[in-house]
Amino acid sequence: MAGHSKWANIKHRKAGQDAKRGKLFTKVIREITVAAKAGGA
Repeated sequence: MAGHSKWANIKHRKAGQDAKRGKLFTKVIREITVAAKAGGA
C-alpha cells in the first residue's frame, strides 16, 4: 500500500462530479437571471 492515498482517489472522482454539478448550477442561475430581467423583477 505504499503511496496509496484514499483522499487522492476521492479528489479525482469528486473533480468530475463537481464539474458536472457546477455546469448544472450555472445553467439554472443563467435561466433565473434571464427570467428576472425579462420579468423586470
